[in-house]
Amino acid sequence: MTTQTLKDLEQTQDFIRRHIGPDEAQTQAMLNDINAESVDALIDEIVPANIRLADLPAIEESKTEVKALADLKAVASKNVVNTTHIGLGYYGTLTPNVILRNVLENPGWYTAYTPYQPEIAQGRLESLLNYQQMCLDLTGLDLASASLLDEGTAAAEAMALAKRVSKNKKSNLFFVSEEVYPQTIDVVKNRAEFFGFDLVIAPANDVENHDVFGALLQYPAASGEVSDISELIEKVHAKKGIVAVAADIMSLVLLKAPGELGADVVIGSSQRFGVPMGYGGPHAAFFTTSDKYKRSMPGRIIGVSKDTRGNAALRMAMQTREQHIRREKANSNICTAQVLLANMAAFYAVYHGPKGLKVIAERIHRFTDILCLGMATKGVQADHANYFDTLTFTLSNKEEIVSRALAKGVNLRTDVEGKVSVSLDETTTRENVANLFDILLGEGHGLDVAALDQQIIDCDHASIPASLVRESEILTHPVFNSYHSETEMLRYIKKLENKDLALNHSMISLGSCTMKLNATAQMIPVSWPEFANMHPFAPVDQAQGYKHMIDELDKWLVELTGYDAMSMQPNSGAQGEYAGLIAIQKYHESRGDAHRNICLIPSSAHGTNPASAQMVGMKVVVVDCDKSGNVDMSDLKAKAEELRDNLSCIMITYPSTHGVYEETIREICEIIHDNGGQVYLDGANMNAQVGITSPGFIGADVSHLNLHKTFAIPHGGGGPGMGPIGVKKHLAPFLPDHALINVDESTKGNGAVSAAPFGSAGILCISYLYIAMLGKKGVTDSTKYAITNANYLAHKLSQHYPILYTGNNGRVAHECIVDLRPLKEASGITEMDVAKRLMDYGFHAPTMSFPVAGTLMIEPTESEAKPELDRFIEAMTCIRDEIRKVEQGEWTVENNPLHNAPHTLADITDPAWDRAYTVGEAVFPVPAAAANKFWPTVNRIDDVFGDRNLICSCPSVDTYKD
Repeated sequence: MTTQTLKDLEQTQDFIRRHIGPDEAQTQAMLNDINAESVDALIDEIVPANIRLADLPAIEESKTEVKALADLKAVASKNVVNTTHIGLGYYGTLTPNVILRNVLENPGWYTAYTPYQPEIAQGRLESLLNYQQMCLDLTGLDLASASLLDEGTAAAEAMALAKRVSKNKKSNLFFVSEEVYPQTIDVVKNRAEFFGFDLVIAPANDVENHDVFGALLQYPAASGEVSDISELIEKVHAKKGIVAVAADIMSLVLLKAPGELGADVVIGSSQRFGVPMGYGGPHAAFFTTSDKYKRSMPGRIIGVSKDTRGNAALRMAMQTREQHIRREKANSNICTAQVLLANMAAFYAVYHGPKGLKVIAERIHRFTDILCLGMATKGVQADHANYFDTLTFTLSNKEEIVSRALAKGVNLRTDVEGKVSVSLDETTTRENVANLFDILLGEGHGLDVAALDQQIIDCDHASIPASLVRESEILTHPVFNSYHSETEMLRYIKKLENKDLALNHSMISLGSCTMKLNATAQMIPVSWPEFANMHPFAPVDQAQGYKHMIDELDKWLVELTGYDAMSMQPNSGAQGEYAGLIAIQKYHESRGDAHRNICLIPSSAHGTNPASAQMVGMKVVVVDCDKSGNVDMSDLKAKAEELRDNLSCIMITYPSTHGVYEETIREICEIIHDNGGQVYLDGANMNAQVGITSPGFIGADVSHLNLHKTFAIPHGGGGPGMGPIGVKKHLAPFLPDHALINVDESTKGNGAVSAAPFGSAGILCISYLYIAMLGKKGVTDSTKYAITNANYLAHKLSQHYPILYTGNNGRVAHECIVDLRPLKEASGITEMDVAKRLMDYGFHAPTMSFPVAGTLMIEPTESEAKPELDRFIEAMTCIRDEIRKVEQGEWTVENNPLHNAPHTLADITDPAWDRAYTVGEAVFPVPAAAANKFWPTVNRIDDVFGDRNLICSCPSVDTYKD
């Protein structure tokens, strides 16, 4: 008879054992190797006792996948998903199912990392190049980025670019048309305040009355009006100002490109190209500009270069990690793109092609014509005669109409006094239009959609001015004209996926990036219509499911961070840094300390830290680190005391970027507080804190959390991300709010940092389920096993490579740094060679040359089991042996498998093979590589050539054939 209890039997359903890689036997074997009695004993050795939490966090016990999903489905059912006609940059869209299943829901696309190793990222790079080409064609400009966080952020970045490049150096004034989307104005106002720019918000025609360095116009306007803005642009240019135009991407299929009207920058959201609304995100914003401003562009740009065989190859150009090089002088702190969503939009354009997009845009516009004509025949004129998809009506019975709309399950735009706006989209049907007539006119109006449609044809109705009808062709490149059947599209997506290494192939050991399991169960609700199809400005009583989920996630994160309040609005880690620093500055201002503007930053800090500090008007002062990688306490004390009158804060990462729990972290907090400053603790390494310590318990005042790291939102090939911030109660009144949806009564009136009130709310369900399924024990065990795996890896690798930094007891935190500099000096083999050679073994390289040049920073996470760790260790051990052969002269510096890595099929099928090593040594260096071979599709890429010959649009089809 069995002796197991029911609880024992139910352990088979426990998510914790699914998430944490090592089982009991593997764990014991690793502990034996590193001479640790137990996991808990190891944690006791590593984490300073004075910051250890006594108990498990006060959150719920773990739930099974089945239970957690069922409970969240019940929560989701509280959302009322009305038919939405609100518009304002968010629209219903039809995600082609071939894209939904094979991109959004495919780990081959959503678990990939930022393409810093382009040889194994050619698929997503090609798709991003398609995205850039799509944006260039539609906007009529020369250069496009690979996407930004959202439309509001893109507008703020356009303002910053205008200030950098404008020849009107005497002006400090930026003009914003009052017809720009209100949430965009909110973000721009907040950014302008901390940049010290003057801002005027007025009717667009008023721009000629101001001496400006730049202006922002909306095309079509928020009210829906389509007007020729070329004269306004000329007037700004006459004053040496720069004009940014926020444009609707679908309208540009039919409207003259803003670049043809004279715009210097065009920004907007590509959401309506197949990306669900998701209560505000994630969505990819586009940003295009003139080639002459390329050095001032924010974010990432994908460029065409060549590999060592002379073949075309793609890479990130120019801006790649510029924050880590230029620090506070960087163009922007935003180093995140919205890659997964940009790829969805690009595939949408590829799938529909120019003809398909034109049909969609014309259908939207025709329905709008029908609505406008029908209303006019009943004596209700739209405010504007020229429009694309949005009509605004000035009404005396607004309340009655809104009441009828809500009764029929319809949302309209109602935030402007005395007016109602109606936006139509790809999902609009004949029935929706008939329903709108009932809402706007009352039943019994006698209007017929088909009859009105025929009337429009007969009278040659023209609601787009002839001068603004697009004449230039779009999407002429073969990629947009080749994959219109589902079979062809499916194969194209798969072809690109096969070029990319993601977590579904092997461990990605990037330090500080926490590439852990993104469990399938956590991803499922992203596609649920209750979450996916909610407009961010829907009445709050319709979004009670979202509110319940966000409130509960908020409560859990407050407990796990030791803070008192959270803001979910920042939609990237860098955006979180920005929001947290704003809270600090506003706190100082509230106490009459507006002069406090010095930010201390250790030399080991993330590159976005100084870039974020300068965005809120702070002056960065670098604090030295000692030879062990810790903050130099004497330097910190001296600078804090010297600058105490103007000290605003310190930005510090914990555990340190060097992978060590600094023993003095509490003292650091006390020194800053004693000198009048606040402590910003960067949450990048929160995966080494959850459940065993917390920023608030340590003594910090504010942190951002990278939900795409610690809390399992996948990286998506370089985005989406989420960077909510936690704060102590004295900073809570200074958290971001929103112009259209009040986030919390205590923050009412505060500016926004993102376009949507809860940022990329559509992916918060991932982190919600991560915590729900792990529970208090699971989230704590995740931290413990991340540390255990890292120490096992560090111990094994230390037998072959120097480990740069360790704690007082020789242990590391959740990551370690392998120092390749001595080997480089002895052999000539570089960290780049090692990174590229790892591809031949089937691995993505660790973080290269950060935070120390000439090193690799490795973070295995808790999700990797011992066999995968051992496979990585074997690869690194074999690579060390290969370096030794170069050291000993068996191979030359120029003719060895590291220098020539990665190796491709083109290499091994080349009859002119003249290498000093065999084909087998090149591509099957160990049996494990042969058993699960990943083939890079290009050889090593020439970065210098790519930057000197900048091409950021799709090459000719012949290039792809070659």
